[in-house]
Amino acid sequence: MADVRGAGVVDRSSGAFVSIRARRRYVVVLGILVVASLVFGAGVLAWDNPMPFGSEGFWRIAQYRLTNVTVMAIVAVAQAVATVSFQTIANNRIITPSIMGFESLYRVVQTTTVYLFGVAGLVAIQGLWQFGLQIVIMVGLAMALYGWLLSGRYGNLQIMLLIGIIIGGGLAAISTFMQRLLTPSEFDVLAARMFGNVSNADASYLPLAIPLCIGAAALLWMRSRRLNLMSLGPDAARSLGLDHRRELLIVLFLVAVLMATSTALVGPMTFLGFLVATLAYQFADTHDHRLIFPVAVLTAFAVLAGAYFVMKNVFYAQGMVSILIELVGGVVFLIVILRKGRL
Repeated sequence: MADVRGAGVVDRSSGAFVSIRARRRYVVVLGILVVASLVFGAGVLAWDNPMPFGSEGFWRIAQYRLTNVTVMAIVAVAQAVATVSFQTIANNRIITPSIMGFESLYRVVQTTTVYLFGVAGLVAIQGLWQFGLQIVIMVGLAMALYGWLLSGRYGNLQIMLLIGIIIGGGLAAISTFMQRLLTPSEFDVLAARMFGNVSNADASYLPLAIPLCIGAAALLWMRSRRLNLMSLGPDAARSLGLDHRRELLIVLFLVAVLMATSTALVGPMTFLGFLVATLAYQFADTHDHRLIFPVAVLTAFAVLAGAYFVMKNVFYAQGMVSILIELVGGVVFLIVILRKGRL
């Protein structure tokens, strides 16, 4: 036993963490993320509030700002859980759900609306039904494509991802063509919707967005053990008794719901999911998705709320939050690609 202790083996475990030290580190990291999320969330609600603290006017302003905080929480849950789940079933920590064409489809829907009906038409069709219709179209298109690809004899995830890239590029080309035919005033209105922005969200969408996000995220968290098996690869998952294809389609559907909800609510945020997932893997340092998901969600909210707070109160440009996140996320993406040397 003394030799074993000398070799440092007694500190290791076969559970979610390789050692007691790793478990303590996870608890500390989770605590820091909780504190950071609470601080940034409270800062967005209360900082620079012109009314005296505790007054009726103060709470009215805080209630108005609460909508933005709620939207950030929805986006954080959707982007974090969807990206981690998608990377698990793809067995690739670089590819994200954005490759599925959601953002390109969002751009086509918005551009086509302005192109056909003008700015007045875009404003006229806004509402909960239009928000729900966008989600249904995005999820339906994704499942029709992926269900067809994965049901074929030679269907596999790599082909699905390649076709997703091609479709995304084609939709982007269609959007660009229609944008060049718009008037300058129409293009200005459309351009504001092409960037992910918390301010783009309509509070009337929340009664549908909240249950969709919570429901899909909860179902994925409940399937954490199955995701742990899927991370081992198709052959290993099947050998352990998991119906890999069925589970793959279920996870893809839930990921599609989350990504469609987030994109339709605030617009495209290409690198947010990648940035959050990359940080979550480093912070959690475990394979267990039951532990990775909370870290990813808290990281996403801290990043979103922190960026919003800094841009709003330091640079007075809260509309630039997505640009800052895309810049940082893009740099991290390039660093990871260069270090790995492959996709």
